[in-house]
Amino acid sequence: MIIPLILAGGSGTRLWPLSRELFPKQLLNLTNDNSMLQNTILRLNGLEQISSPIIVCNEEYRFMVAEQLRAINIKPLSIILEPVGKNTAPAIAVGAVKALELFGDNQDELVLLILPADHVINNIKNFHDAVMLGSQFANQNKLITFGIIPEAPETGYGYIKKGKELKESAKPLKEINGQYSQDNQDFKNLNHKYENCKNCAYTIEKFVEKPDLNRAKEYVDSGQYFWNSGMFMFKASQFLEDLDIYEPDMLKVCRESLKNGRDDLDFFRLDKSSFEKSRAESIDYAVMEKTDKGVIIPISVGWNDLGSWEALWQTGIKDENHNVVKGDVLLSDVKNSYLYAQNRLIAAVGLEGHVIVETKDAVLVAPRDQVQDVKKLVAQLKNSGRGEAVFHSKIFRPWGSYETIDIEKRFQVKRITVKPGAKLSLQKHYHRAEHWTVVSGTAIVTKGEQEIMLTENESTYIPTGTVHRLANPGKIPLELIEVQSGSYLGEDDIVRLDDLYGR
Repeated sequence: MIIPLILAGGSGTRLWPLSRELFPKQLLNLTNDNSMLQNTILRLNGLEQISSPIIVCNEEYRFMVAEQLRAINIKPLSIILEPVGKNTAPAIAVGAVKALELFGDNQDELVLLILPADHVINNIKNFHDAVMLGSQFANQNKLITFGIIPEAPETGYGYIKKGKELKESAKPLKEINGQYSQDNQDFKNLNHKYENCKNCAYTIEKFVEKPDLNRAKEYVDSGQYFWNSGMFMFKASQFLEDLDIYEPDMLKVCRESLKNGRDDLDFFRLDKSSFEKSRAESIDYAVMEKTDKGVIIPISVGWNDLGSWEALWQTGIKDENHNVVKGDVLLSDVKNSYLYAQNRLIAAVGLEGHVIVETKDAVLVAPRDQVQDVKKLVAQLKNSGRGEAVFHSKIFRPWGSYETIDIEKRFQVKRITVKPGAKLSLQKHYHRAEHWTVVSGTAIVTKGEQEIMLTENESTYIPTGTVHRLANPGKIPLELIEVQSGSYLGEDDIVRLDDLYGR
């Protein structure tokens, strides 16, 4: 059985202002109507012996992850919540241990397919073929990584140098999948030195860090190097065996964090005091660079990790002036640019090679060749305590969402949406009062000892210090306008007395 282990814990700061700390790029719809996370799972459809996934993510956006899975009718084996980020090796370790716990009777047959949740793969057929080939080597106790056949010198990726070819260990791919084509379009126009890499597997000679441009050209010209995709495949038991050899302390604390963790609604919370003891390390450094069982399978699948606005321009559909345009955009004499309008009109004149991204609370303008430095802006925002680094003006909660419409020193106006059947926590505030007006739907309001029903155009007032709760008993979303007033309007002025979601 192949168990997808989806790593969904990154922050994607280089795609600010769309990607925020509490709404990272894997949860965004960047290439189609599905999020990156949803696409990662949906592209597994059609693979043989594939199970429901295990998801590892940050606890702060657990409800958004659960909602996105529900929207595509996926019931995961587990959603594991990381209390702190510790890079990929600990995340994979807890996923591997959890998988073995769930399928204890078939431990030696469980193969993990490790997939970051924020990649684009356009050729699903080639991807499936590579996974089937990888499963053969995984069943021989190899640790597989998938290397991307480079299309050009790229300084934004790490590289892997291949060793000797493994010819005797796996069946030809045509015996696995009769529809495989040796003349696939994705392999055309590649450096001829990579032509013989398709349907092959190699030992791993070495991993190398992101190179400068001259070194990247040498790598690609040699035909010996592949982009490091961050995708892996191996038996859960074999990975843990190697991790115990090279990083025994890490494995110990990962096991402890699971043993001392707990179920919480649809999630599993790792024990924070245990997990935070783990050293933060990538799987490359922790295991793959040290093991003698490493295998690289080269693939050409239309892959991109969408790590920057430049990557979105490269992969986007371009107009006659080589612009990628999303939303309400008006252009005059603009070329080779990426323009994204989320809420308002963008009008641009006389630009070339630029990125403009508009959201409700922020606008980014940058030359395309400098978009890697967007993360420096995010660091400045964080250092100055600006909320735009962390969340959007629209905040998602397990019961729905709220959006700030206007805010001044002593008042704030929000648009609140409550999903059918959902309810907010029973709470009170020490510094603010609230006035609710229903726009659509029906609300049940708990106010002190009272319980009242409100429908469209009806309102109620919640004085400071009054215990209250908002619920939607209906079949359609509840929409209301909330006006807050008081000396302090921060979200931390909430005293929760009861909450369905364990917050």
